Amino acid sequence: MSLQNLNGTYTIDPSHTRVGFSTRHAMVTKVRGAFNDVAGSATTGENLQDAKIELTIKAASVDTRSADRDGHLKSADFFDVETYPNLTFVSTDVKAVDADTLRVTGDLTIKDVTRPVTIDFDYAGSAEDPFGNTRVGFEGSTVVNRKDFGLTWNAALETGGVLVSEKATLEFEVSAIKAA
Repeated sequence: MSLQNLNGTYTIDPSHTRVGFSTRHAMVTKVRGAFNDVAGSATTGENLQDAKIELTIKAASVDTRSADRDGHLKSADFFDVETYPNLTFVSTDVKAVDADTLRVTGDLTIKDVTRPVTIDFDYAGSAEDPFGNTRVGFEGSTVVNRKDFGLTWNAALETGGVLVSEKATLEFEVSAIKAA
């Protein structure tokens, strides 16, 4: 099935979807993490007409494989999950760049700060799973400045530079199921 034939309503399959991130740590290495609680949907008509994508991520589901770091990320220094429990994305424009690339522009909200982002997704195709569901897959990423979303905490290094880079790469590996 081509991008233009993806008409219908799709629900993100959270158990087969990954929303991750990476950022440079101490100027020399990367820290990677993911959000484990993700929900969303997409609807579209023929040829991506009136396409709309919405995603909700529970900030408290952040997982970097370090309990101490996760606790710091959940605190007011970063995501402040008590005050701002969700990160959200709502598309404002969805179009096919070519046969295998979907360009999605929309509003990303973190800590009640909303900024436009554009993500190019590689279309992995569609398949019918053993349970009769039509699945589609997409992978994409974009780079944002975390300070633009109020994530400003940092620490200076004695050797120069900072502990956490301002740039963060957001990574999306999405599996969605078409509604019957």
